[in-house]
Amino acid sequence: MKDLTRGSIVSHILSMAPPIVVGMITIMICQLVDLYFVSGLGDAAVAGVAAAGNAGFLVNALMQMLGVGTVALIAHAVGRKDRDDANVVFNQSVVLSVLSGLLTLLGGLALARPYMRAISVDAATIEAGATYFYWFMPALALQFITQVMGAALRATGIVRPSMLVQVLAVLLNIALAPVLITGWGTGHAFGVAGAGLASSIAVFIGVLMLFAYFHRLERYVAFHPEQWRPQLREWKRILNVGLPAGGEFVMIFIFMAAIYYVLRDLGPAAQAGFGIGTRVIGLIQMPALAVALAAGPIAGQNFGAGNGERVRETFAKAALIATAVMIVLTVFVQLAPGLLLAGFSNDPETMRVALLFLKMISLNMVAQGLIFVCSSMFQGLGNTKPVLWSSATRVLTYSLPAIWLSTRPGFRIEYVWYISNAATTLQAVQSLWLLRREFRKRLVTPKETAAGPASPKPTAPLAREPA
Repeated sequence: MKDLTRGSIVSHILSMAPPIVVGMITIMICQLVDLYFVSGLGDAAVAGVAAAGNAGFLVNALMQMLGVGTVALIAHAVGRKDRDDANVVFNQSVVLSVLSGLLTLLGGLALARPYMRAISVDAATIEAGATYFYWFMPALALQFITQVMGAALRATGIVRPSMLVQVLAVLLNIALAPVLITGWGTGHAFGVAGAGLASSIAVFIGVLMLFAYFHRLERYVAFHPEQWRPQLREWKRILNVGLPAGGEFVMIFIFMAAIYYVLRDLGPAAQAGFGIGTRVIGLIQMPALAVALAAGPIAGQNFGAGNGERVRETFAKAALIATAVMIVLTVFVQLAPGLLLAGFSNDPETMRVALLFLKMISLNMVAQGLIFVCSSMFQGLGNTKPVLWSSATRVLTYSLPAIWLSTRPGFRIEYVWYISNAATTLQAVQSLWLLRREFRKRLVTPKETAAGPASPKPTAPLAREPA
């Protein structure tokens, strides 16, 4: 366990962010490798895999309900020096992760084809997406347990073990992808099914490695079978924090689905170009997201310990670092977008769409970085409802105008990206305003502390969060 209530906040962020970003980048590279090898099967296969991958946002919503709740409550417990509470939260999160994984597996297998029919009119795209989905679902189901284990470690200030497991699992996935997709060395090509199967095998191996780490090396939080009996009070605590954060990912899913819907009449090349561009831009944004994810446990531990000023300082330092990173990356994308897209498709129209997407969407990366940091701060404070509201605002301000414009004569794909940038900027402004309000409500200033017990706003709970 690492005490994040002491020492330099910048040092804590800079020490935690690199392992986080390495883990996330390797996962994103794995998705890009899948797309790279699938691209040889045609635009329909790329569009199908990309569209099916978007459904991962919906599953991530369920994962966030567990991950965010686990991080927040364990970080608060660590700040209060309450190890028993931290272990109860962890073990109940494990129980929830197993149940959620089973429900996801069953639901995904039943709904894969109806989902693809809803967002595409091309038969080949529908078939490719559904096939990929069937083989990828075990990976999504298993990721619930890895999410909880990684969240527990991050809440205690430990990030390297999760990163190493992710890297090893992704390297395995990358090695398996060409073998299973194209039949390298075996002569048995599984096509898009191979992409999903490679991911499922790699995630399974990752789960085993994390189990081994917790069994042999982890000491602060651990598996205690006697704590696996369902405790509804603990579930409520976890979900009170996690549900709104999960709702944020539902909003992202709706946002992405709306884009696919708007692009559906423009053909498979438009959807394929958007799918490639989305994954590349996601990879580029990983460093700023890692900074935000590092800030969350720091804020959570200090909030649990009653260090309101360090919570504010955590936000200020994280926002500054994330903004600087995003400015540098924006300049890079504007100068060399083609370099980032090399090799993903041989279709000129697909690459034209992806190139235009990168150049236009990269203009809102600073705003997106601030959204990341605000979201992580709300998680650290244990109140994620404002994140859900700001995400819902983004969905509404994008979806309605975009769908309306897509029905008008002379509709062009550029209009989709203009509206997306405007909606993202509005969300960033709203997130900053909501966080400022949250700080005023829940953090004590030095003057209020000096005033003694008359202050009506305690900086953090003295015991467990209420059920």
